Amino acid sequence: MSKSIVGIAKSQLEVEAVVDDLQNSGVSPTDISVLIPDSGGVPDTGTVKATKAPEGATTGVVAGGITGGTLGLLAGIGALAIPGVGPFIAAGPIMAALSGAAIGAGTGGVIGALVGLGIPELEAKVYEDRIKKGGYLVAVHVAEGYDAKDIREVLKRNNLEDISSVSEK
Repeated sequence: MSKSIVGIAKSQLEVEAVVDDLQNSGVSPTDISVLIPDSGGVPDTGTVKATKAPEGATTGVVAGGITGGTLGLLAGIGALAIPGVGPFIAAGPIMAALSGAAIGAGTGGVIGALVGLGIPELEAKVYEDRIKKGGYLVAVHVAEGYDAKDIREVLKRNNLEDISSVSEK
């Protein structure tokens, strides 16, 4: 069973810094997921607007111009509205989980997507609460050849909070 390391950043600048640091440490952009509030406009609640761009091909501006550069290089970046939580930009494996049937049906939300990624429900509720209060979720799949301790250290070094390791399903 594989593992992910998850943490909460307090700002988009922290997200960009940790993503840069992870990539400089050799982590592939396809192994990094982010979930950040979209302050550039409010999509209709319950709708999903997702871009299924090829890995690394999405660059420039997405969803009102809040992502580009570092975050624009992540796989599967797109905008979506999470019922009960609000509009977000998501990238990486979490984008696929959030744009699945659970969001389309208006059920599941962040908790369902996080549980689907292997995060225990109790921890998923903590992360959803932190996101509702303005936090930014960063999750890193620990692929073969990566050291989970090194990834955890990168998150700590970039001041992420509520860092935990979870087993993926």
